[in-house]
Amino acid sequence: MAEIALQEVGTYGFASLLPPLLAIGLAIYTRQVFLSLAAGIWLGHTILSGWNPAAGAAAAIDGAIGVLGDAGNARVIIFTFLIGALIATVEANGGMRGFVRWVEEARWVTNARRAQIMAWLIGIVVFIESNLTILVAGSVSRPLFDRFRISREKLAYIVDSTSAPVCILIPFNAWGALVLGILTEQGVANPLGVFLVAIPLNLYAVAALILAGLTAFRGWNWGPMKKAEARTRDGRLHWDHAVALADPDEIAPPPAEGVALKPRNMLIPIAAMVVSMPVFMWVTGGGTIAEGSGTTSVLWAVLVGLALAWLLALGQRSLNLESLSRVGLKGAGALTGMAVVLWLALSLGDVTGSLGTGLYAAGIVGDTFPLMVLLPLVFVVTGGIAFATGSSWGTFAIMLAVAVPLANALGLPPAPFVAAVLSGGIFGDHCSPISDTTIIASLASATDHIEHVRTQIPYAIVAGGIATAGFAVVGALM
Repeated sequence: MAEIALQEVGTYGFASLLPPLLAIGLAIYTRQVFLSLAAGIWLGHTILSGWNPAAGAAAAIDGAIGVLGDAGNARVIIFTFLIGALIATVEANGGMRGFVRWVEEARWVTNARRAQIMAWLIGIVVFIESNLTILVAGSVSRPLFDRFRISREKLAYIVDSTSAPVCILIPFNAWGALVLGILTEQGVANPLGVFLVAIPLNLYAVAALILAGLTAFRGWNWGPMKKAEARTRDGRLHWDHAVALADPDEIAPPPAEGVALKPRNMLIPIAAMVVSMPVFMWVTGGGTIAEGSGTTSVLWAVLVGLALAWLLALGQRSLNLESLSRVGLKGAGALTGMAVVLWLALSLGDVTGSLGTGLYAAGIVGDTFPLMVLLPLVFVVTGGIAFATGSSWGTFAIMLAVAVPLANALGLPPAPFVAAVLSGGIFGDHCSPISDTTIIASLASATDHIEHVRTQIPYAIVAGGIATAGFAVVGALM
């Protein structure tokens, strides 16, 4: 792909920037990630087809289909559907609610500080999927927060700060699979290795996670959060103007009648996934984990988890094969949107690689911005796109297709650029009132959505400032 870009960059020049710019502009204006990515793909193929829009449309369709022909890409997309099936199966078999009841009955939490720390820890432990993390942590912690008169805004902040920021640091979940898939499409020789190197450089995710933990432990309350805490101590759950979102049960429906609520129905499949992932990495890497196939390993790991979830349900006679099939298909369908974003992301990455977008961008900024400015700039721009669109996944698709080739063209390791994009996507998503994770955090905490956004933004800005300064230091040291 790099050779193609080198050959064609002189031909396409500034035009090579138009597809991602169109995708970014449309995403900000329409807030429709699917449409924006598709438009960018079409424009890219139109340019490659000599500016013939009809030929570009045909080539875009062929290119998108061709992306699915790659085994690695297909594995990542299948994994996304399987994650949905696993989540739905665990819920239907009483695993999530069994875990909630188990924590409540254990009575580990005896004061407000422990309640907040427990919410933070649950968010870290249940890292398999961001919305699942929020729903579990919110469902378990909400009654305890009410009991100890801690604001629901504080709960929403903690569960939101331990969802996407945790998930993006883990390679064996849907978030990791998305990033691995995009890195593979960008021609990265060892995408898992780059991802692992980028983890400690993912400064916003790390800062947000640590800040939430310190806030829980120290009881830090800033700005609007301080007022919300004072209101709750006075015995008022909400402001007079507040409107709590729908019951969390509407997002995570209860298991079927008669199904026993057992925490092991959630813990065993998730633990199996975590344990089997490095095993499959070792197997696919011929005895070397670092050389293993991330897409193959994560697919087999989730299959192990799903198989165990089915065996538990069948062994307990809580669900039969027909019910399991129906539940699995419904859960897979719930993540169709994520799979489509991934597919479009891979397609956009393919066409921008052919156009040499990153190489041309490198020629523009390479002599213009020093690295101590370039990395913070990538972080801030990515954050702005994610804030405007409410989609960190769509933002990753757009910006990784630019940042990785940019790093290659400058002769620099891609990991810091990948980390800047991932950090920026989480930062913008964390602040955006239209982000799905932000909305679900409000729902799971049963609090007013706008109040959640207002109370969370000061903490996000602090973590964002730390990340910006950190990327400047990383750039200066490169």
